[in-house]
Amino acid sequence: MLRLHRLRKCYGPLVAVDGLSLEVNRGEVFGLLGPNGAGKTTTVNMIVGLTTPDEGRVELDGFGAPSNPAVRLQIGVAPQALAIYEELTGDENLRFFGQLFDLHGRALSDRVAAALDFVGLTERRRDVVKTYSGGMKRRLNLAIAVVHEPPLLLLDEPTVGVDPQSRNAIFDNIQALRDRGTTVIFTTHYMEEAQRLCQRVAIMDRGKVLALDTVDGLIAAHGGKSVVRAETANGEVRVETTDPVAELNRLQRDGTLATFRLDRPDLEAVFLNLTGRSLRD
Repeated sequence: MLRLHRLRKCYGPLVAVDGLSLEVNRGEVFGLLGPNGAGKTTTVNMIVGLTTPDEGRVELDGFGAPSNPAVRLQIGVAPQALAIYEELTGDENLRFFGQLFDLHGRALSDRVAAALDFVGLTERRRDVVKTYSGGMKRRLNLAIAVVHEPPLLLLDEPTVGVDPQSRNAIFDNIQALRDRGTTVIFTTHYMEEAQRLCQRVAIMDRGKVLALDTVDGLIAAHGGKSVVRAETANGEVRVETTDPVAELNRLQRDGTLATFRLDRPDLEAVFLNLTGRSLRD
């Protein structure tokens, strides 16, 4: 669905994106992860046509480059900074943005109704947005991104600051979009979200892709060993191992195992192993 070929973007001496290449398949939820300053935002801006790469190209399969306004009609974006008008109602917001995407008349009305229903805001459609909760505003932000039924959707930190109910509702929305065949690019700092939702994940740092694979593939390649923590007759034992079952069997055979806990590597371990543990501002 999307091809990025050797993208490079500099701001003076700062190289924000450095020869980045990747492909996103049709109908997949693709995670784009990285610490602050990794180049994610610049990459997203080039994908949607807000920023022109210094080198390389962006292509939507079957449509062309997002520098073309007609191609940008094929993209939906839910930015981290809410792109909504709080003095308008939910319905008025969707009608305004729907017209920007060349929807009019009955088609516009049908798509506004469908988008509101999709995010569970039909009953509040005529209420002014400033009366919405934080979770409702996030869901309206998503509705605006999908009102024109784009084949490619970019979600930038779509669950920031929402309650668990709204967070899970957004997860359900993303899974429903995937089931419809929508291609979703998902950026997040919450590793468990990417692990739950994404078919593949790219981890970026300093403008480059450090690793790209399925979540299981990334964990196997970069997650490190499992850790067995056990209480034994001789005290607490901590063992790093690639075969935790064998290690537990050994402790049991020795007759010293009282209790144990198994910590398996996860996507957060992969992220830290690849990008380091130092603070980023």
